[in-house]
Amino acid sequence: MVHDQRAIIKNNPLRDSLTDFSASLRSACVKYQLAAPPALDALPPNGRLACLLLFPHEADKCAERRNLTAVLLSSLSRSTASKLLPTSSGSRTIDYELKSLLENTHPNNFELSRTDPILAIALVEPIDESQLWDLVYKLIPEATPPPRSTAPSHQQTPWVYSTSSLVNSSELRRDVDDVLKSELGPLYVDIPQFFETFFESIPGLAAASKAVFEKCKDETEGLFSTDWTGWPEAADQDGVLSWFVNVTKKLASFSPAALLPSRKLLASPNTAIQGSTGERKLDLGFVDSVSEDARHSWIHIMIPGELKSNPKADASSKTWHDLARYVREVLSAQYTRRFVLGFTMCGSLMRVWHFDRLGGIASESFDIHEDGERFVLIVLGFLCMNEEQIGLDPTFTTVDGQQVLEIHRNGALERFIIDEPIVRARCIVGRATTCWRAHKEGEEDRSYVIKDSWQPSKRSEEGELLRHATESGVINVPCYYHHYTVQVGHEADDVLNNVRRGLDITRAKICPPARAGGASMSGSARTGRRSGASGSKRTSSQAGALLPPNKRSCSRSPTNPGSTELANREHRRVITYGYGIPIYEARSRSAFLGAMVDCIQAHESMLVKAEQLHRDISLNNLLIRKDNADVLHGGLLIDLDLTIKKQREGPSGAEGMTGTRAFMAIGALLKEQHTFLHDLESFFWVLFWICIHYNQNGEPRITDRFERWNYIDPKDLADLKKGVVSDQRDFLETVGEVFNEHYRVLIRYVDDLREVVFPDGRRRKFREELPEEHLELYSLMTNILRKAQEDTAIKD
Repeated sequence: MVHDQRAIIKNNPLRDSLTDFSASLRSACVKYQLAAPPALDALPPNGRLACLLLFPHEADKCAERRNLTAVLLSSLSRSTASKLLPTSSGSRTIDYELKSLLENTHPNNFELSRTDPILAIALVEPIDESQLWDLVYKLIPEATPPPRSTAPSHQQTPWVYSTSSLVNSSELRRDVDDVLKSELGPLYVDIPQFFETFFESIPGLAAASKAVFEKCKDETEGLFSTDWTGWPEAADQDGVLSWFVNVTKKLASFSPAALLPSRKLLASPNTAIQGSTGERKLDLGFVDSVSEDARHSWIHIMIPGELKSNPKADASSKTWHDLARYVREVLSAQYTRRFVLGFTMCGSLMRVWHFDRLGGIASESFDIHEDGERFVLIVLGFLCMNEEQIGLDPTFTTVDGQQVLEIHRNGALERFIIDEPIVRARCIVGRATTCWRAHKEGEEDRSYVIKDSWQPSKRSEEGELLRHATESGVINVPCYYHHYTVQVGHEADDVLNNVRRGLDITRAKICPPARAGGASMSGSARTGRRSGASGSKRTSSQAGALLPPNKRSCSRSPTNPGSTELANREHRRVITYGYGIPIYEARSRSAFLGAMVDCIQAHESMLVKAEQLHRDISLNNLLIRKDNADVLHGGLLIDLDLTIKKQREGPSGAEGMTGTRAFMAIGALLKEQHTFLHDLESFFWVLFWICIHYNQNGEPRITDRFERWNYIDPKDLADLKKGVVSDQRDFLETVGEVFNEHYRVLIRYVDDLREVVFPDGRRRKFREELPEEHLELYSLMTNILRKAQEDTAIKD
């Protein structure tokens, strides 16, 4: 290790970076009744590792060592030192390589002879950090070439069309379906080991299913002989629903006491489920037993299902996307939902689905008559799974009727009481940002915001960006308090390794995004069980550095064509203080304009003081501060998910640009390299949009003329926006027609903004040789807004 690397290690000690690792170690020791820290601290590294070898079973011993190693490497990848330490060639930094290894290698495949030395060093206090990093360097090969240093197209984040970006839309099916298909991308079916992973791994379920199925075959029950009794020959919807309800009740009654059903089947295909933006009806699904039999909302739907009478529909992507529409509603309504299980029943062919923040995967389909025991396994599983097994976040608990979140910070346990949910992104695939307002136990006078999101593994952590902004003195942004990667089951909560539990999608059949109307895969009317191995194999990087030599491979991922590795997302949590409401809920036009000024100044402060470029100026990221006395004061710019350092030499780590189209600058829609000028133009479009769509009470409306901005091609939208701003007379005529009555008094000032953002009706082009000229746009815009704020005709 060279002198510069040792200086980085010395100047950036690990300190709190290993908090998650320490907590996992302590949990493992308690779990197996071993000596827990600090008793372990007195032992030398080999002695402490030897303690971990005392687990009662060989499988436990290896599993815990591998889990601890995964947590340790994940913690190291998030440390400041790893973001500064170069790899051996100097082409990348250590954090990039560690994350690549972790997201492509399941802990079960770790080669312990290569990882145990690192674990041993980390098990003693004080840690010899220099030796630790030496071992990390030896662990990481540089198997892939470095990215090109200059290539604007490589640096730009590509497009991803997401349903979460829809704004002021009625979400009619004719509009939303194609967006949802684009968001989901390819779907993967016939996944090997699907049932073993999600059902047979549940303690006691397989044995109970076998016993219950034997009871179904008993002559006294008369439920099953060679087929299920009472199955409607035509497989019509009403007949199948009636049969399914009756059989489910019977199976629930046969369930042993150890698997007490906590759910029941809901069958109401003609009744709209409450809580959707657009009307949605559900064929059938499993709901909590305690829920009332009156009209249900999506918050009650635990496992949605889709029925089709034709067995051929089992192989049709249209069927799968019909189910996905329901899944989106479930994920949107249930704020702590990590993933959703669902099912399709096409004739007598059944298929189980799993949807998460990467997309949809599914089991092989099977005929419920030919494999009756598997049908029983699935129904009993749906009835009896606990909340974590059906996808709810176990880090949130309920205590005395209050939702509670506990965190470890600076070596101490802190408890947050959830006051209310704030926002939940309406999507399946993507960041799925969710926010709650909360207060610390015993500290009721200060509001905190807890933000969860599923970030691409290689994307910079928002918590680090917020910490840097806070330390740099950036104004009018949330104040950093804490951040971490969520742990579920003593493992970092990511999609590939934790949510999907290492399932191999490279052996699945792939259905590419379908055109409207749906594409079909070939299939027979009655297939029985099919082997997942029959699907065409795809290539994938399983990383390799942590694998034994005979398991290493280097192949292409079906989820990310053109890449050498599988896409992955991590469940990250950021806690800040500084709470606000959307800017369009301002109680006066003057307050609204003042908050807009504060948000523009926050953007400038980020750029100048912290050298950060926000890149996601949109309707819900501009707030008005609100204190616990319900007093509104000042603006707040939030959401640094897409923020980058001003001088970036590589891609952001995002799979695609997911900003809201309606507010994107014309140049951004045309895929220009993003600059602060694009963000300033976005402020103009947010103001323009609010003046059209909101009244004095912050109540929204939908306009046909602008709703289509959500759905049309980005280049077409860029042309539309050019047409809006290019001519003053046309612009004034347009805003005079569409501005809400409450905001028409602002037309003069909005036109003044148009003239400085689009001089002579043309968009500004960034020129590096004239940075000061461009920076003047900040003051030009804020001066206009302040002038409007002082106008007596505007004050209200």
